[in-house]
Amino acid sequence: MKGLIWASAIFTVSLLILIVGFIFINGLGALKPSIFAWHYTTENVSMMPAIITTLELVLGSLLIATPIGVFTGFYLVEYANRDSWFIPLIRLVTDTLAAIPSIVYGLFGMILFVVRLNMQYSLLAGILTIAIMILPMIISSTEEGLLSVNNNLRMGSLALGAGKLRTIFTVVLPVAMPGIVSGIILSIGRIVGETAALMFTLGTATGIAKNLMSSSRTLALHMYVLSSEGLHVQEAYATGAVLIVIVVIINALSTKLSQYLSRGGQ
Repeated sequence: MKGLIWASAIFTVSLLILIVGFIFINGLGALKPSIFAWHYTTENVSMMPAIITTLELVLGSLLIATPIGVFTGFYLVEYANRDSWFIPLIRLVTDTLAAIPSIVYGLFGMILFVVRLNMQYSLLAGILTIAIMILPMIISSTEEGLLSVNNNLRMGSLALGAGKLRTIFTVVLPVAMPGIVSGIILSIGRIVGETAALMFTLGTATGIAKNLMSSSRTLALHMYVLSSEGLHVQEAYATGAVLIVIVVIINALSTKLSQYLSRGGQ
């Protein structure tokens, strides 16, 4: 059994090294200063507009989805009546939303935001669609993080005279923060890697979005378009390499923030 565990771990790490190494080896030749120019042209398929749009999409969707998801998780664990019929319904809806393919979210976002609400292909339509898509993940991670907190901590805080709300924010939340942030990190990974939902809502414009109602493209979309055209395959690999680096940086910063908050801001 120990040998099987070691073999599985080595196989997983080897796959990661193989994929990352393959992308970096094929993309290093195109990683030069000109590919980070501010303006995209047919001669220089710069990825800088896509980098900026990716960061804007991550920030905007998390600003919408995180408060809603975290507060929903708090309601399910801390306030809701466990015997209520409403709680299983919420969990069923959450699990169902998490299992829906991203292309369905894209079609929904196109029909509702792009067509019905007349947002056209825009950054706002993409943000709203992605926020709905990552919401179940944040709700589930928040609920699991809160359920992992020992109930004796809650009882001790209440016995010392702290109110329900103060107990949640000063006792429960710091302990549950790593689990909540883990869900947010997974959500970030899904955002930056998403293509299908954004093709129908954000669009594939090459420039930097001037405002929320402008179209643009993320790094994943940029990589997909370049590879599908077949004219800039090496630049597509370079985009994938930069995308991996950005995900690693965001995950590292999120982990540091989680550790900081779990220590009570010290």
